[in-house]
Amino acid sequence: MVDVRTAAKSDVPRCAELLGILFRQEHDFTPDAERQSRGLSMVIHQPELGRIFVAEVDGTIQGMVMLLFTVSTFLGERVALLEDMVVDPAWRGKGLGTLLIEEALDFAQREGFGRITLLTDRDNETAQQFYTSKNFTQSEMVVFRNCLSSSSDQESDELQSGQPFGQDRG
Repeated sequence: MVDVRTAAKSDVPRCAELLGILFRQEHDFTPDAERQSRGLSMVIHQPELGRIFVAEVDGTIQGMVMLLFTVSTFLGERVALLEDMVVDPAWRGKGLGTLLIEEALDFAQREGFGRITLLTDRDNETAQQFYTSKNFTQSEMVVFRNCLSSSSDQESDELQSGQPFGQDRG
């Protein structure tokens, strides 16, 4: 039995573990359980920032997705950024991703959000096909970043060098 629900404080360790799986497959990020736990806790403890939804199978979280809230001046209403969509590899292809996306979409519609935006790696065709099947369309916008905090220095270095964190840059 699958239960899709809002994440609780006690879910942070498993969600951080899932984020580790996700970040190991993304080009721009390297897992750091402490940072991921801190970010997850911020959203859980400050629901005005967003919502994390988890898919629990027989008492174990096997997938998650997060909506972060902001405002679109173009639309003149609240919008959400969909982040951290991940399903444990053993559970992929079994409908958990669909359940998580449906929960996120239902929540956003109920709460009056005007749009959900998400990002994928350019070469992640599986994710792009999945999101297209859920009525997401590709935008002409291009993503840029300016890493402001000292904790972002490592990310910025990696993005500029093209090498993963922790690898010798010689």
